[in-house]
Amino acid sequence: MSFRRVLAAGLAVSSLCACSAITQGTTQEIYVNTTPPDANCALQREGKVIARVEGTPSAALVAKTKHDIIITCEKDGYETATYYNKSGWESGSGAAGIALDVVFTAGLSSIIDSATGADNKYESPVNITMVPKQTAPKESASKQ
Repeated sequence: MSFRRVLAAGLAVSSLCACSAITQGTTQEIYVNTTPPDANCALQREGKVIARVEGTPSAALVAKTKHDIIITCEKDGYETATYYNKSGWESGSGAAGIALDVVFTAGLSSIIDSATGADNKYESPVNITMVPKQTAPKESASKQ
């Protein structure tokens, strides 16, 4: 095999590094819909607010990581609603994708994707149903 072919093969393989980071990116928009609309929601990860959605339906841009996001929505007259958005693997980041990566890039692509969060994905859109607050029953005006 000539030096040029080896060099070309090496360049082709190195171009595959960080496939998810290149093709899927390291951020994701999470669309939040509530019933009823016009709720205000906070997206939290590891106890810190990372984004807000003011007036649903709307979206927030978040960095992808392995950590889950808790979405908490509030609206006057309704109970606070919470949604647990689990961080999952991006399509193509499974065992077969990692195995191919090990063969072609010695695992470098998977390391980069994992470090940048590119191999993670959150559920979107998120649909949250809010429950009206219960009002205390009124006493009857006529007591006997």
